[in-house]
Amino acid sequence: MFEKDIDWNDLKLFLAVARQGGLSSAAKVSQRSPATLSRRMYELERSMARELFYRHDRGYALTPDGQHLLSELTQIEHLILQQTVTVGTPQPLVKISAGTWTTLALIKNLDHLAGSPSDLRLRFVSEEKKLAISHREVVIGFRNQRPTEASLVCRKLKRIEFAPYATQQAPDRWIKVIANTPSAQWLNNNIDDNPVCEVNSPRNSLDLALANKGIALLPTFIGDAYASLHKVDEIIDELSHDQWLVTHHEDRYLPEVRRLIQRISHTLAQT
Repeated sequence: MFEKDIDWNDLKLFLAVARQGGLSSAAKVSQRSPATLSRRMYELERSMARELFYRHDRGYALTPDGQHLLSELTQIEHLILQQTVTVGTPQPLVKISAGTWTTLALIKNLDHLAGSPSDLRLRFVSEEKKLAISHREVVIGFRNQRPTEASLVCRKLKRIEFAPYATQQAPDRWIKVIANTPSAQWLNNNIDDNPVCEVNSPRNSLDLALANKGIALLPTFIGDAYASLHKVDEIIDELSHDQWLVTHHEDRYLPEVRRLIQRISHTLAQT
């Protein structure tokens, strides 16, 4: 684990530098000067006989040994937090932006995402449009394409597929969605017959399908979750796409963000 002669204060400073990605921003968090942080990081590396950082003009990047140390310290933080969470203790707020269907899958697993005991306060922002993670409108977002902004980091999730779903009792008529989404645009371009009705919220199409009113175009991870629904046709290949979990590179080392990303990844892998 750790050598007995390591200064634990240096480990706390290491966390600040690792999570902030550089000395200047870490200095604001730790209330130490950049020169002090630089010296203490060299001393920590010498005491551990490991190189923890790649030092370059843009900041400090973690070496594999640095990543390993960060992971160990984060686990210790989590264990300490579990023991110290009490009623009334302020919990870190993490804002999550996702579309209708991903939000629905996440809130059904709220207990797992928030932790047991709860160590996070979650705010779900259900939006079909992209919110600016780089401007901190949200901390974690979901994207249908890999982000290109240099300030963002991402993790690839399961591929998303769409298919038409209905109950056995439903009429052979579509539920049309009027929204700025690829699936709604597909319905507009490909469904010419008279729909049961039109809705402007994708979630309403699921509600109507469950009420035996018609055929809804749904992601398979939603449609397959309801025993009363079945596929009435094949997966629509042109709507299939990868999904990316995205956050700001400065936020990815925050304990609450790391925990939530791990929990989200595990949750969506099971859907």
